[in-house]
Amino acid sequence: MPVDDAQLLGAVSDLRRDTGLPVGFAGIAGASPRMRLTAFLGNRGTALNGLSVRAGCGLGGKALALTRPVVANDYHSATTISHDYDEPVRDEGIHSVLAIPVVVRRRVRAVLYGGLRDEAVLSDRTITAALHAARDLEQTLAVEDEIEKRLAEAGPLAEHREDAAPRERLREVYGELRALSGQIDDSVLRDRLDAVCENLTVAASPLVRLAPRELDTVALVALGLTNAEIAHRLGLTAETVKSYLREAMRKLDANSRLQAVTHARRAGLLP
Repeated sequence: MPVDDAQLLGAVSDLRRDTGLPVGFAGIAGASPRMRLTAFLGNRGTALNGLSVRAGCGLGGKALALTRPVVANDYHSATTISHDYDEPVRDEGIHSVLAIPVVVRRRVRAVLYGGLRDEAVLSDRTITAALHAARDLEQTLAVEDEIEKRLAEAGPLAEHREDAAPRERLREVYGELRALSGQIDDSVLRDRLDAVCENLTVAASPLVRLAPRELDTVALVALGLTNAEIAHRLGLTAETVKSYLREAMRKLDANSRLQAVTHARRAGLLP
């Protein structure tokens, strides 16, 4: 799933907030050996807007080519980078700058930049904080990629839900989708995911209704996961999972984990 402008701008905002750097910007990397700078906060002018950066060229191009962070204290005298973009950097008044690639499944999806205008060096604390902003975006993109993959699998499987093998795989995909739903902040994507999950079940209006986390828990119980494993998948404590499962079993009139899954399927809550 490609990085969108809102995500990129959000990551730049996080970088500036966490590092205290006055200027931040970013570009989306595509299939070509170039990226285009599109997200800016704290910029004084438009010198960098829309700049096309080639892999290996300049600070960001080096980060793009090497897939690792690159830092230049006193950018204009740095000897470890090429100086293809000195003019727009000078126009923006940037002295020291860092570039951090956002890497998902060994592919650079974007590059985040942060810069200082005064004659100071970027501290280790600042660099670490900038790395965290990039890692947060990486995790978001990785989850969204996984969701897109599961959604693509779910459609064909749903068409053959009466066949034994596809039905079991459908149940696995459903459980994985329920686990992923709680990990994303994008409300549009989460609503889409929940709608797909509903379409994978057999009853449009089940008589028994479970809260989202209760349903997530039962869906993962159906995959054979322990409470500890479910807690890890959902980012919860084992005690919280136990509480959700206990409430789900009460609503389902079930006396065991197996019975909870069986009753949930009969009620159309699980595929």
